[in-house]
Amino acid sequence: MPLTPLDIHNKEFNRGFRGYDEDEVNEFLDQVIKDYEIVLREKKELADKVAELDEKLAHFSNIESTLNKSILIAQETGEEVKRNAQKEAQLIIKEAEKNADRIINDSLSKSRKIALEIEELKKQASVYKMRFKMLIEAQLEMLGSDDWEDISKADETNEFVRES
Repeated sequence: MPLTPLDIHNKEFNRGFRGYDEDEVNEFLDQVIKDYEIVLREKKELADKVAELDEKLAHFSNIESTLNKSILIAQETGEEVKRNAQKEAQLIIKEAEKNADRIINDSLSKSRKIALEIEELKKQASVYKMRFKMLIEAQLEMLGSDDWEDISKADETNEFVRES
């Protein structure tokens, strides 16, 4: 067990023939006691400071650990958000491509349908034109036939009969 200032103060030495001067020894012991008390006080203060610094170090180590975990979580969250955004972007692109394909297919279908309708109308117009031409030709032929002359003569005869 270490010496205390009280142990030094209470220490008694045996007296011998021609021993040390008692006053000098006592003065020296008093000085040792004072210095020893100062050293012990400083030691206690340093121990307290070490304990306080250890506590602060533990606190800051805990903060550092928490910050590191927070950074990792933030990085993971950022990566997850990025992955989700990429997935969503891909889904949007696929949906847009499907819509574009559907619109193109609908347009092509309508275009084909309109082209068929145009062809049908052209055929109908051609048939109408041909029938109209045949009708006109038939009418012209009828006008050019001798029957018109007979009708004209018959009209003249009928007029003659009416006048009389």
